[in-house]
Amino acid sequence: MSVTVNGLDELKKLAGSDLGTSEWIEVTQERINTFADATGDHQWIHVDPEKAAAGPFGAPIAHGYLTLSLFIPLFTELLDVQGVTTKVNYGLNKVRFPSPVKAGSRIRLVAKLTDVEEVPGGVQITVDGAVEIEGGAKPAAVLQSLSRFYA
Repeated sequence: MSVTVNGLDELKKLAGSDLGTSEWIEVTQERINTFADATGDHQWIHVDPEKAAAGPFGAPIAHGYLTLSLFIPLFTELLDVQGVTTKVNYGLNKVRFPSPVKAGSRIRLVAKLTDVEEVPGGVQITVDGAVEIEGGAKPAAVLQSLSRFYA
């Protein structure tokens, strides 16, 4: 499901709205390795499948920050803001990683646009999100994200 709005006035009307649930995406070992290369974080629990299989999670797991970075492509499935000149990630208020994402797992985002407030030249939105793991009892990540959209 995707919500499309045209301009800041339509975006303001979405305050308090559930944005729905994204499609599932797979977190492959290749994606984990690529993230490790990009960040320099090559801890064995992420990149050594044989050693990780004997570790505390029974398999390699995604970096928490990889899971967090996937918020953006998942979120853009849910909300498309058109008629603006600039879209920027403004930051995060809260982030927790309650459950690890094992290599080969699928994740998706459930999100709610909790607030829209005016800022000079645009608006700032607050989104509460949960990154779910297919078949998981707990989410991989829960977060509150801030984004800005400028006219």
